[in-house]
Amino acid sequence: MIDWNEYRKELMGRIGEIGKLSPDTVKGYMTLSGAGAHTGHLDAKTRELISLAVAVTTRCDGCITVHVDAALKHGASREEIA
Repeated sequence: MIDWNEYRKELMGRIGEIGKLSPDTVKGYMTLSGAGAHTGHLDAKTRELISLAVAVTTRCDGCITVHVDAALKHGASREEIA
């Protein structure tokens, strides 16, 4: 069985490696992913739950682990995530 917390840590390390190779790519992604927070239309928990739904529909395991973690940190319940 996969240890999803360990998988997420490994994935984040890989993103750091990409950042060293192409810092503008990671900077652009971070700018885009943070843009929704500046509008004030949706709270962080809702944005993360939407991101999680997209991650599930695209079957992106890494994205799912990152957005589940973020949703939990922003107060989502296990029921909301399920």
